[in-house]
Amino acid sequence: MSPTTTDAEAADRDRTHDRGGDRADDGTDLDRAIAAFAEGSPVLIHDAADREGETDLVYPARAVTPAALAQLRNDAGGLVCVALSDAVATAWELPFTQNELAHPAAADHDLGYDERSSFSLTVNHRDTYTGITDEDRALTVSELGRSIFRAPGHVHLLRGAPNLLADRQGHTELGLALAAAAEKPPAVAVCEMLTDGGGALSPGDARAYAERNGLVYVEGASIIEHLG
Repeated sequence: MSPTTTDAEAADRDRTHDRGGDRADDGTDLDRAIAAFAEGSPVLIHDAADREGETDLVYPARAVTPAALAQLRNDAGGLVCVALSDAVATAWELPFTQNELAHPAAADHDLGYDERSSFSLTVNHRDTYTGITDEDRALTVSELGRSIFRAPGHVHLLRGAPNLLADRQGHTELGLALAAAAEKPPAVAVCEMLTDGGGALSPGDARAYAERNGLVYVEGASIIEHLG
């Protein structure tokens, strides 16, 4: 079941929207997020109210188990992707998908929130069957960089900007910056937090979900301020 909204959480959501939903903090949330990530725990990251305005559930890729994949699928509900650093993507010769498509649909790739998409290939681990089960996708995500894969597949790869937050400030770069600060490999699983109605989970509801589940919520503004 996706995160639900109680009256108290709705009030918290409204207060968060009044603050703009992306207030920077004194670094306390970020310190907690770095510590949690270093231990292999997921963190909730809100990008910015004037960007996508979404919160992603973000895991160190190697910490993703079938249970973690189920959490991403059930509690987050968006698209499960793995963000990789530009250096890794270059070493693997991973292209930006929009640069490889000859179809007319790729000609005008206008985005309201950014100049380009980070999407690269979709992959499956060679040892998966269909590739879509929690077990199969967890194997693909956790073994990225250490095993052989095939494309296309059921896990979307995202290519990080060369200078991370100095170039782009999407969840791809926010997650990779957090991984670097936590001294984790440059591969993070990300998935958008959605409501039961299909819209983006509000910052207030995302923070409430984090508190209920003993997780850390951090604003992208804090990551940019302290790690950018």
